[in-house]
Amino acid sequence: VLSVFYPRSVEPETKTQKPKLLPIRRQTNTVSIGSIKIGGSEPIRIQSMLTSDSTNVDACIEEIARLDAVDCEIIRLTVPNQKSVDSLPAIRAEMLKRGIERPLVADVHFNPQLAVNVCEFVEKVRINPGNYADRKKFEIREYTDAQYQEELQRVEEKLLPLVENLKKYSCALRIGTNHGSLSDRVMNRFGDTPEGMVESALEFLRILRRHDFEETILSMKSSNPLVMIKAYRLLVRGMDAENMHYPLHLGVTEAGNELDGRIKSAVGIGTLLCDGLGDTIRVSLTEPAENEIPVARSILQSTRSRIYNADFISCPSCGRTFFDLESTTEQIKACTSHLKGVKIAVMGCVVNGPGEMADADFGYVGAGPDKINLYHGQSCVEHNIPAEHAVQRLICLIKEHGKWVDPA
Repeated sequence: VLSVFYPRSVEPETKTQKPKLLPIRRQTNTVSIGSIKIGGSEPIRIQSMLTSDSTNVDACIEEIARLDAVDCEIIRLTVPNQKSVDSLPAIRAEMLKRGIERPLVADVHFNPQLAVNVCEFVEKVRINPGNYADRKKFEIREYTDAQYQEELQRVEEKLLPLVENLKKYSCALRIGTNHGSLSDRVMNRFGDTPEGMVESALEFLRILRRHDFEETILSMKSSNPLVMIKAYRLLVRGMDAENMHYPLHLGVTEAGNELDGRIKSAVGIGTLLCDGLGDTIRVSLTEPAENEIPVARSILQSTRSRIYNADFISCPSCGRTFFDLESTTEQIKACTSHLKGVKIAVMGCVVNGPGEMADADFGYVGAGPDKINLYHGQSCVEHNIPAEHAVQRLICLIKEHGKWVDPA
């Protein structure tokens, strides 16, 4: 059974120091997406998807350039027709001209031949097992086991040309199951359920494995984080039972925009990251694609799955706080946010401050009216510093312990 959080003890510096809790990441195969690797011990990758018409080369390039500028590692675009496939060489040529070397992923639905054709021009193809070989007719039908197997044989025949071209062009594949587009076959046997989502993916995985194709990534997306979380957990159990260890692409599909979209994505993706699940993530927002990248980084940073900058702990303030906590926190962040991996606590008073900041490397704690105590770990190393000098003294303390680097 998957627990929400796996503790990993670190040898404490003192007898009173709390062990650090970090998610133990599920071990997977490593899959190459061009020059980027996903899974295994590789960093959890961030990706996004273009909103532009794939036949509009100029619009695609401008969007790719914006994503490249914010360090999006993998870029997906929709391929709804052959004209989109035909546009890819021009898109790739312009990327090379601009020095952009990001892997491209083709998103294909409904048309197996497009998936076959596009392998030559991209590093990964995403297909939906609910509509790759099936047309949804919303038919209510009871399948016998024999009839169900006949359907799977038909799916296998449709999938084999894709497998051949994936191998030929060293292209990876994502089996991207969506809660809202399960096939009639799966719906009639398993219902509109997380179990149905998992079986939809496993059907394809078994076919791919029979034909010696292992460069596969899985996703279980839903607009409902509860469904999405359950589906991924069930998928891992199902794969474990069949000795499968494929990487996972995490995302809450159609999460929305603004605060709602960010919270929904953080709940779904963050929960699974804390389970140790996930090898690449996409935050799906109804906003410009480049807006997704800082949200994804924040989720990874908050779950300590991938560290991009300093980590800050700060209390919400109360009547016991004798300095301007909000402006001081912003001042400290402005000076130190570039210190990748350093944890800094800014606490209003000594009531909860020393205990709540036990996981921090350095602490800035109110001691009285405009007086600050500075901590290294759990040890108070400087007492009653005047508040106007305390931020600079904090920087000096960080330097004294070899954790300072100048901003780029």
